[in-house]
Amino acid sequence: MIVIIAMAVAVAAPNIGSGNQTASLNAAAREIASALRFARGHALTHRKETVFLLNLEGNTYQLTDRKKVYKITKDITVTLDAAQSQIIDKNQGGIRFFSDGSSTGGRITLELGENKRQLDVNWLTGQVEIDDW
Repeated sequence: MIVIIAMAVAVAAPNIGSGNQTASLNAAAREIASALRFARGHALTHRKETVFLLNLEGNTYQLTDRKKVYKITKDITVTLDAAQSQIIDKNQGGIRFFSDGSSTGGRITLELGENKRQLDVNWLTGQVEIDDW
């Protein structure tokens, strides 16, 4: 009986840790997707360009016209694939949303352990989608 319980704990313990990683990664992906959608909505509503700016070195992001800097947990590796015109340097870049809802497009990839989430921003529509690998 004790052997069975020990085996069950040995099998379940790694899965619990993996579940925490998945939850953390999903939360970060949803928060970033929400910020991207907000940026698009802001550009449409205020009829002016809005930029989602990502700092890869500091694992932070912010929006133009907003002073608040949002943090992404340091455990998550973030990569950005964006239009060359939106790359500031090797650690900073962004996605620009235009007043008609379109954008420069791009992809943000979040990785934690073996789990990945990919956020795609369609250049034509500005629509944001989350895909998991």
